[in-house]
Amino acid sequence: MSAPKPHSWIMDLAAYVPGRAKVEGVKETVKLSANECTSGPSPKAVAAYTAAASQLLRYPDGGSTELREAIAGVYGLDADRIICGAGSDDILTVLIHAFAGPGDEVIFSQYGFMVYPIQTKAVGATGVAVPNLKWAADVDGILNAVTPKTKLVFVDNPNNPTGAYLPISEIERLHAGLPEHVVLVVDSAYAECVTAADYDAGAKLVERSTNVIMTRTFSKMYALAGLRVGWGYGGPAIIDALNRIRMPFNVNLPAQVAAVEAVKDQAHLAEAVAYNAEWRDKLTAELAALGLDVVPSQTNFLLLGFPEESPFTAGEANTYLTERGYLLRWLPGMGLPNHLRLTIGAPHENRTVVELLRAFLNGSPE
Repeated sequence: MSAPKPHSWIMDLAAYVPGRAKVEGVKETVKLSANECTSGPSPKAVAAYTAAASQLLRYPDGGSTELREAIAGVYGLDADRIICGAGSDDILTVLIHAFAGPGDEVIFSQYGFMVYPIQTKAVGATGVAVPNLKWAADVDGILNAVTPKTKLVFVDNPNNPTGAYLPISEIERLHAGLPEHVVLVVDSAYAECVTAADYDAGAKLVERSTNVIMTRTFSKMYALAGLRVGWGYGGPAIIDALNRIRMPFNVNLPAQVAAVEAVKDQAHLAEAVAYNAEWRDKLTAELAALGLDVVPSQTNFLLLGFPEESPFTAGEANTYLTERGYLLRWLPGMGLPNHLRLTIGAPHENRTVVELLRAFLNGSPE
């Protein structure tokens, strides 16, 4: 008998690979591979999560009403235009399933979040990868790639894995050049990290458009990655379509109550953002002084370029660090074999990784 067979394009997919947390043979590791927030979540969020334990027999609110209202209150948004999901990648996935299929095209940057090409291929659509410009999305390149088959354009701003960003003027120029039937997805997962004055996450563009959605997450600077909470803010027709096909209880109960308290605790967020910006600047300067090519970042990570010649390649640096318990993200699977991505960690972790890289680049065995 023949076995069940998935769609042919599914078997051509490479599954998403998260950042490593453990290494065989290494007892203690420092995980700087997944862009987690070392400042940790708000104590108020932790307390709310703990208190929710007595209610685990209950289904969560299927519409995440209290959470949507809390987000709307903090950011000055319309709660009816907000949708919540199990991380922003849940919303990104539902967007692709709602608007793309066989015969359609989805545009994204060559170096960008891997969920875009994976889920595009999962629905049988064709992904169109546009080369980055100065590590960020290339607006003109994207506009030139648009065809009558284009249904969605994804721009992660700031970009993952590069850390680069586009000013809001460029996002607006991109939108102005798109046909009205194309959905522009502004993936602002790292928006809370940004300190650049000419950046905007995209909410105002959403409010004056019908074909734009902004996505956000609680996994980064709110430090709730383990709970998987994200949200989107879009035109009414887009949100309506997503609500029709998303899972009915897609944000669990403890995640909802913790996220409510997290978004309300803006003082805690401000401290985390300040810490991140301070160490981002310090690490950029120190690692550049070692001779590494450090991409200017507006996120909570740095993309580090290494020489192509052995024994100083990114792969060899990755092995050197891993053997000493420091886990960064080597990126050959994303087309960046000469680069490591370093998440900003605790002070002693940051100092140690600089010293390890200094020793590696000096050819030191220890």
